[in-house]
Formats: sequence, structure tokens, C-alpha cells
Amino acid sequence: MRKATLNDLDNIMDIIKETVKDMNSSNNYQWDDNYPNNNTFKNDINNNTLYIKEIGGNIAGFICVDYNETKEYDELDWSLNEKAAVIHRMAVNPKFRRRGIGTKLINFAKEIAVDKNINHIKTDTHSSNDKMDNLFRKCGFNPVGKVQFEGKEDTFICYENVLK
Repeated sequence: MRKATLNDLDNIMDIIKETVKDMNSSNNYQWDDNYPNNNTFKNDINNNTLYIKEIGGNIAGFICVDYNETKEYDELDWSLNEKAAVIHRMAVNPKFRRRGIGTKLINFAKEIAVDKNINHIKTDTHSSNDKMDNLFRKCGFNPVGKVQFEGKEDTFICYENVLK
């Protein structure tokens, strides 16, 4: 696992395009042509919060881990009321799916949290994103509730993992 660089942007955006196609085929419109975009990932890279899993010199997947909770999270009853690591913008390259990359990315996020003495991870996904729902649950995340983000018609399921 390594931190992403600006040189990775084109490959990341190619993975996003393929991921959006896959999401749309399942009636999941969580991501689109506007989000996440090049600037979103530039900010993640400049903030040192975007991580890459490489296999054979190719980006197999990526994950953003930071501490920025969206205001909609305030509506939910989380298990802990303390600083949390937050998973955003995670995707696995379609060429590398079904190889455990998603699990490795989430386990890496847990390592980051533990290294920073953080005991709580939060995340969310579109309510129709069954693949992510299954992955989060498999990795020990529990659903906390649903929120609706500004500009989105559908709800998003929020999850937490308490690391203690």
C-alpha cells in the first residue's frame, strides 16, 4: 500500500469511469460524471489521504481515509462520541475484482486508525450498493442508520466499526 501521487490521477479516473458504469448497471447512482472528479482526488492526494494498492505496477484499488465527517452523520446515533477515521472514495479496479482487494483496503484503513490511536471508523454507501454493503459487513462494520445527502435522491446507509 502506498500514498497516491498526482501521476496516478489518469489511472484513478479510468477506474472511476468503469466503476460508475458498473454502479449504474445496478441502478446505483452514488457516483456520476460530477463526483468523484479529478479535483476531488487531487485534494485527497494533496492532503495525503488517498492510498493505492498496486499489483504488478497496476492500480488494483484505492481508498481515501481521513477524519472529515459529513454534517449528515450528526443525525445518527453512533456507538462512540469521539474522533473517527472516515472511509471515502474506495474502488477496486474491475481487472482485479474478486481477489480480496476490497478487504485489504478496509483492513489498511483499520491499521491507519489504530496507528493514530483512533478506535472508531465510519463510512457510508448508497442504499442500493449491495457489493459495498456486503463488504462492509464482512469486514466487521455494522449499519447505524440512513441519511440523505444534499443533491441525492436516494438514501445512504452509514456504518461503523469500533476497533476496541
